[in-house]
Amino acid sequence: MNMKKFLAPTSRDALRLIRIEMGADAVILSNRKVDGGVEIMALAGSEFAQLTHEPRQPAPVSVRPAIVTQERIPVPAKAEPAISPISTLQQEQQGILSEIKFMRNMMQEQVDCLSWSDRQQRDPQRTRMLRGLLNAGFSAALTRQIVDKMPATANMEWIRRVLGNNLRIATKQEDLIVRGGVVALIGPTGVGKTTTTAKLAARAVVRYGADKVALLTTDSYRIGAHEQLRIYGKILGVAVHAVRDTEDLRLTLSGLKQKHLVLIDTIGMGQRDSRVAAQAEMFNAAGVQRLLLLNATSSGDTLNDVVCMYNGAGVVGCIPTKLDEAVTFGTVLDVAMRHKLTLHYIANGQRVPEDLHEVNMEYLLHRAFKQSAKAAPFTLHELEFPALMAGVGAAPAMRGEYAT
Repeated sequence: MNMKKFLAPTSRDALRLIRIEMGADAVILSNRKVDGGVEIMALAGSEFAQLTHEPRQPAPVSVRPAIVTQERIPVPAKAEPAISPISTLQQEQQGILSEIKFMRNMMQEQVDCLSWSDRQQRDPQRTRMLRGLLNAGFSAALTRQIVDKMPATANMEWIRRVLGNNLRIATKQEDLIVRGGVVALIGPTGVGKTTTTAKLAARAVVRYGADKVALLTTDSYRIGAHEQLRIYGKILGVAVHAVRDTEDLRLTLSGLKQKHLVLIDTIGMGQRDSRVAAQAEMFNAAGVQRLLLLNATSSGDTLNDVVCMYNGAGVVGCIPTKLDEAVTFGTVLDVAMRHKLTLHYIANGQRVPEDLHEVNMEYLLHRAFKQSAKAAPFTLHELEFPALMAGVGAAPAMRGEYAT
């Protein structure tokens, strides 16, 4: 191998020298600090490709057939399988190549860490802004995308504007209470579907009257679920109907055509429950649109999984709930942006109908970053920042590009 040593005052300067001489696909083998700077050992990408190239199988040797005689040749009862030296050699080579690849990934991550550390020293203001994004609950993948597009003069106002440009908020014409129709509220257990259904119904009753609103429930599993919605309906003066299956839903909706808004409360199911798909099929067959409720206190991975399992053509948007219980809610905003879900309302309590609000973008983003400035056990500190960002990698984790 033709390895080469590069000496430079900083890791950034050394990497620039490597790219100039060996190209962008050069492999970093080692790096260490020396007097006056850093020392990096590198290998050209073409030579590494030769090392990782699969060994060719030996060509079969042509053997002329022997003349068969009548003499029988004794065969051992149990012949031991022969060990192929060629196969053994391939296994050893594969093991060596696996170790080289592992070392390459490890060294690349170390170089990325050095690069982020260097960036911290050169631009501490920008680093503070990025750390604020992470501590507000936004994903490292989104944060890295913002870094790549961030101008030198960027500040927190620029970050809020970028996030605002990528958050979809329902317009007056898209508001489900104004538009009317049949809408089902879906989501996992405990996300607040029944309470949010009552909040939306109360808003519609104030605007159009109780005779223009109807409530349905598909939840016949939970003890008292139907009774809870019936109590809300009695307070609002709205009729409540229970449906069991697709045919029952169609018949009930056909009798409610004169209603301006029909809201359907659904059974809470874990996102991996097989009944989620059956529920979606029932609503699709009846032409029912859905709003997905997202618990703002859930982790990013959980919320992302919920959207992937519940999302579909009939889902017109989402309502983040339990914002009063969430310390930070950048996570739920991140997931909404990732899946391009339209925000219709936000819910921050159990009171009906007070704790349901139209989305105020300025307040939402201000509130998202307010808590991130406080110290907490899960707060990301300055020394942890390079390792986290280096581990994210450059693979795109979002759908589409972000507007800046």
